[in-house]
Amino acid sequence: MSAVDAARQALDRITAYDAVQPQAWIARFSDEAVLAAAAAEVDRRAAAGEVLPLAGLTFAVKDNIDLAGLPTTAACPAFAYSPGTSATVVARLLDAGAVAVGKTNLDQFATGLVGTRSPHGAPACVFNRDYVSGGSSSGSAVAVAAGLVDFALGTDTAGSGRVPAAFNGLVGFKPSRGRWSTQGLVPACRSLDCISVFTPDAALALRVDAVLADLDPGDDFSRPTRNVPLPARPRYGVPRVDQLNFLGDSESAALYRSALKRLDGDVVEVDIAPLLEAARLLYAGPFVAERTAAMKDLLARNATAVHPVVRAIVQAGAGLSAVEAYEGQYALAACARAAEAIWSAADVLVLPTTGTIYRIAEVLAEPFALNANLGLYTNFVNLLDLSAVAVPAGFRANGTGFGISLIAPAWTDAALLDLAGAFATTKPSPGRPPLDLVEAERGVKLCVVGAHLHGMPLHWQLTSRNARLVARTRTAPCYRLYAMAGSTPPKPALVHDETGGSLEVEVYELGVEAFGSFTVEVPAPLAIGTVTLEDGSQVKGFVAEPRAMTGAQDITHLGGWRAYIASL
Repeated sequence: MSAVDAARQALDRITAYDAVQPQAWIARFSDEAVLAAAAAEVDRRAAAGEVLPLAGLTFAVKDNIDLAGLPTTAACPAFAYSPGTSATVVARLLDAGAVAVGKTNLDQFATGLVGTRSPHGAPACVFNRDYVSGGSSSGSAVAVAAGLVDFALGTDTAGSGRVPAAFNGLVGFKPSRGRWSTQGLVPACRSLDCISVFTPDAALALRVDAVLADLDPGDDFSRPTRNVPLPARPRYGVPRVDQLNFLGDSESAALYRSALKRLDGDVVEVDIAPLLEAARLLYAGPFVAERTAAMKDLLARNATAVHPVVRAIVQAGAGLSAVEAYEGQYALAACARAAEAIWSAADVLVLPTTGTIYRIAEVLAEPFALNANLGLYTNFVNLLDLSAVAVPAGFRANGTGFGISLIAPAWTDAALLDLAGAFATTKPSPGRPPLDLVEAERGVKLCVVGAHLHGMPLHWQLTSRNARLVARTRTAPCYRLYAMAGSTPPKPALVHDETGGSLEVEVYELGVEAFGSFTVEVPAPLAIGTVTLEDGSQVKGFVAEPRAMTGAQDITHLGGWRAYIASL
């Protein structure tokens, strides 16, 4: 198959899956640009005799990693910039013959393990869209698990490249710190950040690692690559029974026990208390200030542009002192010294990647505690300079994935991937999800005209309820649109007026229960009424009380909310 043929197949599937989860993406190259790149940068070079180790494989890039030709936003439109060059890892993949498709959604500024903290919506688990995809590399995991691309880059500071892999039945490889360049990455915690990869299997992760594992003089945190072997039959360390916490999820507990039976080596019990204490330091200690440092300019300039949950987390770091930072380093050093006992007894740790999974609605209702629960077995890895790979280990009755993580000291990366490949050969899998998942549900059609449009700040309120885009259309020519005064985020008011015009809208379909919960959250002076579309059909939609006009600006002549926002 030529690279052009492979790219065309990927683009066809992406187009079909857009009806299910368009929120997996933030930006994509045009189909024509992707096909032209496949022809010029892969097929032509291969025909000339170049050896391209990733020839024709399609990939996606998490939108906190630079990809020339598309903006980098970190899921925050106010932060967006246009990079002149691609990140080192992206450039190396392109040079190896891989074909970039676009940028994927994420928990804003890579702060979260849930995938619900983005103005572009909440990507959901590909096998059950009531549940979170995991984050922060949510869109990248969905793109691979749905079969849209062959592999995708994510990032992993606290588990962002492993948690989504577990939920979506993927291999999620987090290399040793400094093994892959982070030049061109929007930092979360710069001293801890790793770029990661999602793949269907460990073999492809090894191929990607072979391309990317190299010193980058342009990255101050890059380190000379080493490959440390593991014993042919390693000792596997597992936590004491009292240290296992599945948060009440008996299915996860059973799947973990089953996974341990498949390990080819001695299984020894170890005390992971030092790891759990190090994990607690990441957010409960002074290390959160490193996230604050990465975002300080935006927080000072336009703090309200940051997702409220992310803002609450990172602003907390502003009050921490240098004394507390040093005390945190001392506490971490004590954890690392105590953890040495683990590596005396075991070669590889085998932990649940997460103890459980949550519904999107549950995370929206309790965004802090449930997110923290998902990092219980992942947060400590980069702090303690370890390598890790998440491996599928079965599926719950509700279709969501469960995974284990193989963890070992730095530079055991290739050996860990070999172990992951051997373990995963017998994994049960439901395969790629069908493209017609949306056909099972029919509900209420809802017209949105402003902040709920795709890409706008409140669009997540639709995607978190599995809303399906039905049409991009216009109203009948009998409405006026006003920009309300003092509305946060900015919102319009749609008013019926026979002297008005036709306005750009999007129509979504929600289940009856989801529509009801959405309606309850609509704040005054807005309300849900009936809107007539340009074809004469009527759907539910946003209307406004008369008080919404106080101080409002008539923007009907612009034709829609997007044009108004672009004019600011």
